[in-house]
Amino acid sequence: MGDKARKSELFEEFAQVGKALANGKRLELLDLLSQGERSVESLASAAGLGLSTVSAHLQTLRQAGLVSARREGTRIHYDLAGPDVLRLYSLLRSVAQEHVAGVEPKRVAYLGLEGARAGDEEVTREDLLARAGAGTVTVLDVRPGEEYEAAHIPGALSIPLEQLRDRLSELPGDREIVAYCRGAYCVLAYEAVDLLHAAGRKAARLNEGMLEWRLGGLPVESGTAA
Repeated sequence: MGDKARKSELFEEFAQVGKALANGKRLELLDLLSQGERSVESLASAAGLGLSTVSAHLQTLRQAGLVSARREGTRIHYDLAGPDVLRLYSLLRSVAQEHVAGVEPKRVAYLGLEGARAGDEEVTREDLLARAGAGTVTVLDVRPGEEYEAAHIPGALSIPLEQLRDRLSELPGDREIVAYCRGAYCVLAYEAVDLLHAAGRKAARLNEGMLEWRLGGLPVESGTAA
């Protein structure tokens, strides 16, 4: 029959992971870490939170075994504890979208899909690999520079969204541009395509992002833009 007390203790250990995930801000931090390692200061800035608040959330995630930490001088850098955590985070989002009624309308509202944007062209990763290999598209990474440095699609050009309007001249005018960002729930690539269309450029959006690209085991590069 087994020892019921020990079984309860085991399941309480499982519950630590669930408790750590039961907070929207901690999930945002995991979303940021899905792009690569970040310092506490960088995470606080990107998430719009105070340093002490971010540190507390990270400690909760670390105690649950979801993130790892390393010290570099006076700074502490965090990363996901392993690719299984990336898969867990992705699955959590998929399950929520499938079974929680409020997710889909909020996703549509956040990504601005109620209007014309809903009809924008999307490119699959398979199509992007084929077209990039043939040299018929320019792949544009519109995430912040440090995320590009951590991991990006090979050959992608880095122009963070907030710089795109001023750097349009750096993009070839004779090829379609395919923009991508963090993942399927990231708005940056949508806004980049809007801006490119307004400038008269032919542009489409990768229907996923770096999170799904990494989960697919596809090749990535790291380092600064040329």
